[in-house]
Amino acid sequence: MAHGGYEAWLATAVAEARSGLAEGGIPIGAALYGADGTLLGRGRNRRVQDGDPSAHAETAAFRAAGRQRSYRGTTMVTTLSPCWYCSGLVRQFGISRVVIGEAETFRGGHDWLAANGVEIVLLDDSDCRAMMRDFVTARPELWHEDIGA
Repeated sequence: MAHGGYEAWLATAVAEARSGLAEGGIPIGAALYGADGTLLGRGRNRRVQDGDPSAHAETAAFRAAGRQRSYRGTTMVTTLSPCWYCSGLVRQFGISRVVIGEAETFRGGHDWLAANGVEIVLLDDSDCRAMMRDFVTARPELWHEDIGA
């Protein structure tokens, strides 16, 4: 798929991130797409809203997708490079591809995923970067809590 298609999928994750920010949370969104391009699930980081440290965007999208017979051929789209927790989810369930909005603000486990056969598409999206930079500037204590710093 050309980057244009991935950018359309990224828009779903960005909408989730913006919803999370509007709720007072961390602006990270994700979506899981099937091999045929069907949206299986979408979600946002809800650590703050739910008081749950495991409520990451990728986890929420994965849960919203429900049980699948196989995750081969699926694509996880996320606004920010996935942390080690979410990278582990991708490996555990055999998600084939991860499309990342940006990895400048935070460089998670995507190099490890690539080294282990997961296709990585880094879009380097300026809107994703700006959203995270603005958030980190406005809420550094919450950002550091989220990344475990």
